[in-house]
Amino acid sequence: MAKSGKKYLAAAAKIERLKAYPVADAIALAKEVSYTKFDETMEVAFRLNVDPRHADQQIRGAMVLPNGTGRTQRVLVVTQGAKEKEALDAGADFVGGKEILEKVKGGWFDFDVIVATPDMMAELGKLGKLLGPKGLMPNPKTGTVTMDVANAVNEIKKGKVTYRVDKEGNIHVIIGKKSFKDEALLENFKAVYDVLLKARPAVVKGNYVKNITLSTTMGPGIKVAE
Repeated sequence: MAKSGKKYLAAAAKIERLKAYPVADAIALAKEVSYTKFDETMEVAFRLNVDPRHADQQIRGAMVLPNGTGRTQRVLVVTQGAKEKEALDAGADFVGGKEILEKVKGGWFDFDVIVATPDMMAELGKLGKLLGPKGLMPNPKTGTVTMDVANAVNEIKKGKVTYRVDKEGNIHVIIGKKSFKDEALLENFKAVYDVLLKARPAVVKGNYVKNITLSTTMGPGIKVAE
């Protein structure tokens, strides 16, 4: 741990803590100060001037990044009948109804995302205490409760990300991998930024975006100028 700590501190020393960097510079700097050998995920954190305790200031949704996430998402589709074949044809990794939920209940979690048709939500609701804390419960707002399972699977495989404001007013979103070209990361960042600007609640007055921070999985945060 001490060795890792030294590497982190050395990386952090290359960043001007109080400076807000243009996003293109922040992306380049995040790559420069990265000290790990694996292909780290790059993430952006937005601190917003919202109070999520109020229903009209809760920001939640999903979007497909222009250049994907660089991650392979394993998709479980919970459905029945003809929709099972539709899901498999679209590239779902696992498909099933009540029987597969029994498997999940028993502790099976070899998947990253669950897509469900509305008729299966009553059954999924019974596993709320199991799925909720893991962030796996399907939701219509993120497009994971739908009759169009083929489109849902396609979007996830192409690089769909979900976002949700936490109780402190922060939103964390993946924008790709360290190995991505700078231009691809910049395009993904701008797409996320535009979506969040459009999601601005009407009741919010003054400055909406308080600050933006970019970082890799193990790297220090870099302030981004709007």
